[in-house]
Amino acid sequence: MNLLFYVGTLRPPGLVFLGNLALPWLWRESEARFLQGEVPGSQILETHLDTMLESGSQTQKRSSHSGPEASLCSSGFSMKLEAVTPFLGKYRPFVGRCCQTCTPKSWESFFHRSLMDLGFCNVILVKEENTRFRGWLVRRLCCFLWSLEQHIPPCLDASQKIMESTGVQSLLSRRAPGRAGKGQQPAMVQREVRRILGQVWAPPRTFLLRLFSWALLRLLNCLFLNVQLHKGQMKMVHKAAEAGSPLILLSTHKSLLDGLLLPFVLFSQGLGVLRVAWDPRSCSPALRALLRNLGGLFLPAEANLSLDSSEGVIARTVVHAAVEQLLGSGQPLLIFLEEAPGAPGPRLSALGQAWLGLVVQAVQAGIVPDVTLVPVAVTYDLVPDASYDMHHASAPLGLWTGALAVLRRLYSCWGCGHKVCVRVHLAQPFSLQEYTTNARSCWGDKQTLEHLLQPVVLGQCTTVPDTEKEQEWTPVTGLLLALREEDQLLVRRLSCHVLNASVASSAVMSTAIMATLLLCKHRKGVALSRLLVEFSWLTEETLLRGFDVGFSGQLRSLVQHTLSLLRARVVLLRVQQGDLLVVPRPGPGLVHLAHLSAELLPVFLSEAVGACAVRALLAGRVPPEGPWELQGVELLSQRELYHQVLLLLHLLPRDLLLLKPCQSSYCYCQEVLDRLIQCGLLVAEETPSSWPACDTGRQRLSAKLLWKLSGDFSDSDSDDFEEAQGQCFRLSEQSRCPDFFIFLCHLLRPLLKAFAQAAAFLHQARLPDTESGYVEQLLEFLQTTAQEEGLFEYADPSLAISAVWTFRDLGVLQQTPSPAGPQLTLSPAFASQDSQDRLEQFIRQFV
Repeated sequence: MNLLFYVGTLRPPGLVFLGNLALPWLWRESEARFLQGEVPGSQILETHLDTMLESGSQTQKRSSHSGPEASLCSSGFSMKLEAVTPFLGKYRPFVGRCCQTCTPKSWESFFHRSLMDLGFCNVILVKEENTRFRGWLVRRLCCFLWSLEQHIPPCLDASQKIMESTGVQSLLSRRAPGRAGKGQQPAMVQREVRRILGQVWAPPRTFLLRLFSWALLRLLNCLFLNVQLHKGQMKMVHKAAEAGSPLILLSTHKSLLDGLLLPFVLFSQGLGVLRVAWDPRSCSPALRALLRNLGGLFLPAEANLSLDSSEGVIARTVVHAAVEQLLGSGQPLLIFLEEAPGAPGPRLSALGQAWLGLVVQAVQAGIVPDVTLVPVAVTYDLVPDASYDMHHASAPLGLWTGALAVLRRLYSCWGCGHKVCVRVHLAQPFSLQEYTTNARSCWGDKQTLEHLLQPVVLGQCTTVPDTEKEQEWTPVTGLLLALREEDQLLVRRLSCHVLNASVASSAVMSTAIMATLLLCKHRKGVALSRLLVEFSWLTEETLLRGFDVGFSGQLRSLVQHTLSLLRARVVLLRVQQGDLLVVPRPGPGLVHLAHLSAELLPVFLSEAVGACAVRALLAGRVPPEGPWELQGVELLSQRELYHQVLLLLHLLPRDLLLLKPCQSSYCYCQEVLDRLIQCGLLVAEETPSSWPACDTGRQRLSAKLLWKLSGDFSDSDSDDFEEAQGQCFRLSEQSRCPDFFIFLCHLLRPLLKAFAQAAAFLHQARLPDTESGYVEQLLEFLQTTAQEEGLFEYADPSLAISAVWTFRDLGVLQQTPSPAGPQLTLSPAFASQDSQDRLEQFIRQFV
């Protein structure tokens, strides 16, 4: 039985069909590692996947036409499994709708229900039909002919128009202030302007663009099985482009290849040359020169100088003029809102916010009446440059280094035959002017984490103030400092809002589902027959929550393909009964599985937060190892649930939650409770003295319960809130609830475990120390404890950085100036062992 979402038409003989993919099964695994004590009482035999998959490929055609009971004996699995009914038929959710609260007009204008049925296209599949010519020679040169036929709009006199812009001319006329105070000559300033402009951009070279597009097309076909794009999403973007406003694409950043893949995708779909805002720190001078000729933009280093610096004034003026010329000519611009992959630091990119601030400033200055923002995301089965170490992420990538990396990747793909699938997601476009008008009304007061959470941790109070958390980890650059304070706040909130939309529209890949199952449910191994059922269950749960998946095809083939991609992280063992046992390889490699599993966290984030909050409530009442029936007896009031959810929300980093700025914490607490009820974990407990909650016949509706504006959380709502506090819940007694509850708690375990270990490390930390030095101390401690406990997924440098920054915001650590730079010291509030134990106990109640 096929789990079919979109159907291909042709399948070459001897290849396994996977959606629109023709996949050669060449899984070479030389040996299976024997694990002592993992499967007691079973005779474990080594199995070689070459033989297994060779026999599977010989009988694939025969098994694809099987009846309702599909035999896996023909695939070499030596067992039978009942076919799983396709979940939700052929329906898959259309994701990526914009926020209806902030942009209601855009929510209606750029979408039509007919777009949902357009299906997918493989953008790197270029055939004879994609050109104007026909014949046997065209079939061999179709990629090159296709690149010659792509339309490249001319970019005439762009540099001269920048030099003639108002900002640059005013700078030349008044003379830039010199270092000696006498001012520089206009000729010198003009030469400086042209030098900086040469660093920012260059006119695209038409021949180089066509040649590079052809070479990139061939490269992508060697690296990937396919690059899928939803036609309905692309049609929304085309409709927004026809409206006349410039397109600003705001993307996630999963791979260094994103900056080349996204311009190629949009170039192939007729949107012209996409300008890409690159990070100059990640590219060598030679690579920057090449990328500028292909449409790249680079921010000069002088733009981040102080506001009164003459070089900074000139650089910022040139960059402003370049962005104004770009928007005035209607060229699309790509900005990455996330930091480069592997780079230590906050998730939101300071460089991306700087470019977005330039766009906001240009719209407010009236250069263009409006721009259209498009959230973008790219997801991979496996990120091509995932082995790029974070310690080497600061080193710039050169031409030769990049070429050697590509050759190594091509050799690995050619040697093992394992290619990954890619999905490009374009969310619904929306208007910047509309968002600016509506979003300012949602701003409210915020307090630091130290004021919100420290008194609760130390036992000084039990209530949490009814305000939002202020947590900004992204540094403010010189370009943002030049903006007004309210515009800086607008850019930060817009970045978070768009990144939330990009993540919500991202498809969940099969490797993320497999890694989550192995880490959160079957750490000691799982039979393949059971894994097939669990894979189908988790895929269905993902679709039911409104998230898309990035795969299709037969269930058996999907699991084979996923295990082949994760062959370095899993072991396949054959047990006596003829089944296969899938076991994650113990060791530091589990961190890689944890990174893949984190891609599934946004799907279950609300339920995971709620489950950990329920776990904290039960921690002081029922032993964690107690039976589920004993835990289900306990009553949980809505007031207690709200309180625990709010505490956990404040503790978790904002970069992880990515809550919409237009959504209050109270609304999110209610959403968490609703999700727990919908998934069946919580059941409302009705007291005998009250009528059932569903009986509204005797409830009088007053005027205050009638229609209210969305987002109106005034004092009149407090009465309704107090009335709901008396409602109680208990854990459901359904048989599936205990496993699902533990599964949800395990999703947040790596982060919370790292925080708890960071609290336990306080009494042996060598302080004062620099921030980077303390992070290295903590990471060494996490790796040591992970080795002892066998839980390697929390020994992650990014989690160590998040723990240090969270403790700094919480007031556990404080920065003090010193001649060698800022030093981290232990704050007086947490200097005692008792306060450190309180902090560790507060965190461990959620684990």
